[in-house]
Amino acid sequence: MYNHLFLLLFFSGALGATATTFTHAQEYPNRPIRFIVPFPASGGGDIIIRALSQRLTERLGQAVVVDNRSGAGGNVGTEAVARAAPDGYTLLMANISPMAINVSVYKKLPFNPLTDFTPITLVASFPNLLVVHPSLPARSPKELVALARAQPGQLTYGYSGAGSITHLSAEFFKARSGIELLPVPYKGGGQALIDLIAGHVSMYFSSLPGALPHVRSQRLRALAVTTLARSSAMPETPALAESGFPGFDAATWIGAAAPAGLARPIVERLNKEIVDIMRASDMRERLVSQGAEPQTNSPEQFAAYIKSEIVKWAKIVRDSNIAAQ
Repeated sequence: MYNHLFLLLFFSGALGATATTFTHAQEYPNRPIRFIVPFPASGGGDIIIRALSQRLTERLGQAVVVDNRSGAGGNVGTEAVARAAPDGYTLLMANISPMAINVSVYKKLPFNPLTDFTPITLVASFPNLLVVHPSLPARSPKELVALARAQPGQLTYGYSGAGSITHLSAEFFKARSGIELLPVPYKGGGQALIDLIAGHVSMYFSSLPGALPHVRSQRLRALAVTTLARSSAMPETPALAESGFPGFDAATWIGAAAPAGLARPIVERLNKEIVDIMRASDMRERLVSQGAEPQTNSPEQFAAYIKSEIVKWAKIVRDSNIAAQ
């Protein structure tokens, strides 16, 4: 009798919890949502997330507000999401650096990319673009290497955080070409671009969406993209892989994630909405024109992708001997 009573209470409680979760998911969202971008405004990922947030606002019926929280190579904003309540009202622009690279760069991270988050979907990927100030007498990667060899240690490159994709791209370029460059750190890609346009640094491996408007306005000169193939947004710009650096491949990706423990119905709702938005023809055309490629998948596929990227970049970080100060 007592066993039967215990089982009845147990299943009643379980069903009650399930019903409560389902009810909350049905009501979601009933207040504004924060989409935390762990880098300053105007970077490539920030541009895409702002476009996505605008569409999410329309589809969800609640404001989706972008909240830039930069610092420590993306760790500050990423940690803020890891520590937030798993209720669907705090989302993360999951970026390649804090989610896949920093675990190999920092001795201790304040979060675990594999256990402290609920992956929702990959959102987009884009090449990095090697850009220089127009006053620099180099119009190709070969000319840049020759200039650096003629002026050892005098040319500078900006990067957004130790171990960021912009940092690793530059270090990989240095190692492959055997040149000396002086690193200049920034808190985010937007600040690095501003200083490059002002002529304070010589070059920067920018996200393509962030740099493209400045290339088109001729405030910056593009030398090469960092993916194996050329970008459809800049077909006239060669890939480093075809410019004397075979196999050079360093793309940036961003996705959407939430704190660990987010209810499955909310995960599925957000995944469906984001996937539908990113697959819409007008959104795809908009992103492709800016140098990005919409890429979406299931929560499980995104989780597996993050895991594979951690393994991939661990080797590159180790070979480049990069560590956060």
